Parts: sequence; structure tokens; C-alpha cells
Amino acid sequence: LPMAFRDVNARRHIGLQQLSSLASTGRTFLGPMKSHKFIVDESTNQSTLICSAVRLVESLDLTSAAEQLLNETIQAQNKEFKTGMSTLLFLVGAWSNAVVECLQQNVPVPAIVSVMSEGLNSCCERVQCLQIPIHDVKKELCCSRVRPKAFESKTGQVGHDGLTNPQNLLSFQRDIPAREEVIPINSSSHQGDDCHFNKCLVSPLAGEPFGSVASLVKAAGDKSSSVLSGSGVIASSCITQKLTHSRHFSTLGKRHFSSQQGNFQGYLSGPSANPCGCCGLGHLAMALSHGNQTSVKLLQSIAAYQQERAECSGSSQINITEIVTCCVLGLPESCSCVSPGFVTLVSPEQATVIKHFADKPLRILLMDGDLTEQYRHLGFNRPRNVRTILERPNPQGGRAGDVWLSRMSDILMSFEVNLVLVKGNVCENFMERCIASRILVIGCVARDVLCAFGAVTGAQAVTYLSQLNASCVGNGAWAELWKASDGRAMDLGELVPARISAGGIPLLTAVLTTALPSKVQLLEDQFWTLLYRLHHALKEGKVFPGGGAVELLCLSHIQVLAEQPERPGNGKAVREFPSPWLAEYKSTVLQALASGWKRYLSVVLCNTAKARSELGACAAVDHHLQKAAACGSPSAYILEEFRRGGVLRGGSDPFPDQVTNVNVCDNVAAKTEAWRRALDLVLLVLQTDTEIIAGPRRNQLLNSPVSSEFMFL
Repeated sequence: LPMAFRDVNARRHIGLQQLSSLASTGRTFLGPMKSHKFIVDESTNQSTLICSAVRLVESLDLTSAAEQLLNETIQAQNKEFKTGMSTLLFLVGAWSNAVVECLQQNVPVPAIVSVMSEGLNSCCERVQCLQIPIHDVKKELCCSRVRPKAFESKTGQVGHDGLTNPQNLLSFQRDIPAREEVIPINSSSHQGDDCHFNKCLVSPLAGEPFGSVASLVKAAGDKSSSVLSGSGVIASSCITQKLTHSRHFSTLGKRHFSSQQGNFQGYLSGPSANPCGCCGLGHLAMALSHGNQTSVKLLQSIAAYQQERAECSGSSQINITEIVTCCVLGLPESCSCVSPGFVTLVSPEQATVIKHFADKPLRILLMDGDLTEQYRHLGFNRPRNVRTILERPNPQGGRAGDVWLSRMSDILMSFEVNLVLVKGNVCENFMERCIASRILVIGCVARDVLCAFGAVTGAQAVTYLSQLNASCVGNGAWAELWKASDGRAMDLGELVPARISAGGIPLLTAVLTTALPSKVQLLEDQFWTLLYRLHHALKEGKVFPGGGAVELLCLSHIQVLAEQPERPGNGKAVREFPSPWLAEYKSTVLQALASGWKRYLSVVLCNTAKARSELGACAAVDHHLQKAAACGSPSAYILEEFRRGGVLRGGSDPFPDQVTNVNVCDNVAAKTEAWRRALDLVLLVLQTDTEIIAGPRRNQLLNSPVSSEFMFL
């Protein structure tokens, strides 16, 4: 087999350069104020609007081996967490550049791999002290509705506010490990507020959290503005003012859901949804949203509905299997809402069938597979080494056989089936025949939707229509055209939104509306990202303080490790870096590792307009590192700065329209796993020494400008 290969483990590592080049395209995805990108296909002149690392790598033609490994790494992170991909992509590029710099300083590859791996493990252990229990987060966020701002006197000293009061200090600072020694403040040390909090690290949290406030849900045709599950507001000593003209504070009533009514249709009633909704989940979702307020309001409605169904049992979990999305074009984004049941897009011909049903109870059939003549289930044993092109000659040019169409239609009509939900694809000819018989067939339905309808209607999923019997058909479903918040049924031309539901079904559909087709995928990605962030936070029971807090502690910790002398009596240093020969390269490699997080923080500051340049951002990060070191306890300093409104706060706010001061939080496992995956990928590519190319591309390289880099066999 003709082959070509080249040495990639030179001082300018080709694989690392490829990773760095690709990762640099995603730097504007960091932070709450992301920049969108257009991916243009020159062959078709079609473009796609993206705003995430996942869509970026999916839209590009990745030809090199390193780029394909990056794609697989990002896809794995997305599959498990649905968040952290932008961080992963950026750190891959930052650490690739850092490793290349180490190679140019003649640092051996084994030293880079060993020290960076041990350094990251040490940082992951160190940042555990920043984990905040969900219970404390919800209490803090619900209690800190309005916070007095720190003021600066004419002498330049920052004045005391309620945040540095011993009675108002954040209670989760009690989790600071005992091994951190708090340095007392003497008369010669700095007397400002930066170190004042060291005197009172374990002070209790003052005030009580607000009560449960739910989102607005309204029945179709109901002109009132009732609010469900609002339990009022508990008076708190930490609130001294009541805002009456803010759109984020409103009088709340109480209304219970009635999931048995067929005409019930929930939607989010404008921007007046209270961010303190759902027993603290509203503020928690806001903290995890990183500025995406539209998805927050939808999530508040979902959480309120699910908790109402659970009869306020105290469960704070979000059941993702009961949530689906439907994107509707032609409406402004303000019309996005949550509707009970299953909302999907149907053709105008199917919409005509739905109008004919007119609130009639339907007999429903569920199919776990494709509804086509050629479909065979996954366990079907086909002949080995035989590829079936066509099972039987079809003189009608690919149309399904009339015999099969007639037989399947007769089966449905014999059991008086009105509604068929199919997991896979549906034969177009069979769909036309069903529409003529006034049978509604919906294809590409998620398995969770089938399970939800099966549980409440008694329907049992079948693989083939020939398996159908009377016990498999369910009852009690209904279908109607979806109505917007003003009660109008939407007729958008090619596709019409329809709602299918049944009595007692827990299924909810987040209807995402937009007037721009290019934003459909973007809105859906943002919603699912926030939903999974909240899901993981509740599942783990803890979060990290966001806004660069964790990365800042990593930088501080790396500085300590890099400056730490390698003495035999230093048990900690020996444990983390067991090989004595690494002492020569330890400081250089650790500084390279730290440079990735420093660049991360600098780019976030620039993207959020908190720094005019990356140089100014680096200076701001260094300033915080110095203040953290001066206070003796970096983690305590970071937690206090987080309580004040953000570690790297500045002139820009990811929640510009919010009167309340909501801090940003991050998922614990998703963040640390993104770090590990990024470094693992960089070190994997670093340890490759040869790129072997076989096949037709070998001949193309013979005439290419880079042919001198290859050896041809």
C-alpha cells in the first residue's frame, strides 16, 4: 500500500498547531456575551448560524487526525453534560500553545506529560473547597434580592456594606478546609475590606429565604392572569426596600393545575415571571443560565408544573424525560412558552385531519420503529455478507406496494385507530392514504414521548402493524392545533404546530419561537444547555462559584506549587511530583499549565467588556492573585468576592435588565471533566510522533507545497 509519513514531534509540533488553529476560532464563545458565527458552505452557498463549540466542529470539514480527535472529545463532553464544550475547546488551544512553548525550551515530553497531569490533579483537589451546596445557594440567592453596593470614599478606601457584616456573611464559607491558615491582620497590614472578612469566616447567614414562587401558566380561553403555586413572600430582615415598579416583582396568587382538562394550555405570560420561582429553583436557574433569560423563564414554568404535579412533596429534581422541545417559525421570541402535552409540527393536510377531530377522544397506537414496508427491527437476522438493495421488483418507481398499503390501512381501520405515533420514519404513500382515511400519523417521535402516552392511555408499542391487537390500542388521547398566548391557532403555511395530549400526561413541550430560521438550532441548544446545567446541579447537590472564581484559585494554587522548593522533607511536593528529575522542569511546565487558565480569564474579561485589551485583562487577573495571596486564604478571598457580586466583576453585567444581583454558578463535574478532557487530548497529541497517510491523498501530497515534509514509500 503506498504511504507517506512525516515526523510531527518536532519543536513545532504539527498536531498541536492544528489544535491551536482550530480552537482559536471558538474564543468568542466564552462568557455570557457570546458572539455568533456564520458557517458558509461555498459549494451550496448555504449558511448556518452557530454559537457553540459543538455546532462549530460539526459544521467544519475536519480532515486532520488531531482535528478529528478534538471533534470526538467535544462530542463526548456534549453527550455526557451538554455544557462545558466552549471551555474545553478554548483550553485545548491554550494548552497546545503552552506545550509548544515548553518544547521550544527543550523540556522533555515525559516531563511535560507528568508535571501537567499531576498539576491538574492537584488543582482539581484544591478547588473542592469552593463547592457550594445547593441548599446554601438557593437560600443565598433568594435572600439576597437587593444588595447595597460598596461605596468608595474620597480617601480611596472602600466602605463597609452589608456583605462584610459578620451577620450577613455567606454561610458556605464554613467549608473552607482547616489546612488553610487565616493570617490575622496586624497594625502594619492592609486595613481595607479586602482582608476584613478573615475575621468572621464562619458567621451565620442572616435572614430567611423567600418562599416558593411559580411561573405564570394560563388555560386556553381563560382571560384571567392567575399564577400557579405561588406561596407568597416571607418577610426577611435582609430586605429593607420593596420595589413596586420593577417588572421582576409582582403580586402573586395561587392556582392549581388540572392536567385532566383537554383545553389546558400553559404558556409564559410575558416578562413578569418572578426569578425567585419554584422554591429557589428560579434563582438557581438564573445563576446557571449565564445570561440566557428566555430559557430561564421557560424552565421556571417547567419546574413549577412538575412540582405542582408532585403535590409539593419537596422534590427539587427536574425530570428531563418529561420535557421535549418544538421550534415554531414566524413568531417573535417573546411568544416562547411551555405547553402541557406534545407539541409538534404537522403538514397542512394533517392539520385538516386535526380540525376534523374537534376535541373527540382518539384511539392511539404507538410504533417502536419505522412505518415502512422495508423496515426490519434491530434483532432481525439478515443473511451474512449480503447487502439487500431491493427486496422485490417495484415497477412503480420506488412507491410502496399497493398490497402492503391496503393491508396496513385495513388493519388501522379495523381497530378504529385515529392517531399513530411512530418512533421512526413513515412511508409517504402510507401517510397520504392515512390522511385520506382521516387517520393522523406522526413520525420521528422520541421514545420518551411514546412512553409517556403509553403510561396514561394504556397503549402498548408494537414494532410492526401486523402485531397489532385490541390490547395494544390506547384510549383518551386528543389533538388540537397549538394556540399562541393570545389564543390564536397558528397557520404558518408549510408546517403547522399541533398539540397532542391525554388526561394526566406529565409531558411538557417547550415551544421555542423565532422569526429567523437561522436561530432555530441556536435557541434549542441554549434551552437544553440550561436544562442540563440545572439537572446536573440538582443531581450533584453542589455547584462552583462562576465568573472565573475556580480558575482564579487554580492560578493561585499553581503559583504556590511552582514556587515550592523540592526538598526531601516536603511530603506534599514528593506526593504530587514523585520523580526527583522533574524538579528541573517543574516550574516551567506548571507555569505553562497556569497560562491556559490565565488566558481563559483574560478572554472572558475581554468578551464581557470588563477589560479593553487582553493585556489589561491579564493585569486585572494578576491584581486579584496578589490580593488573594496577601489575605492568606485564597479560597476565602474568592468566596467573599463571589458574594460581593463576582470575582472578576467590572462594568458589564450578564444580567443587564435585572434589578437583583444574581451571581453566576457553574457545574462541578462538567467543569473539571472539561479540564481533564482538554489536557488529555493535548497530551495525547503531544505523544504522537508520526502521521502516516495512506490512500489517494498520498498521491496528492506528491505535488503539494508540503511534500518536502513527507517521506513517501
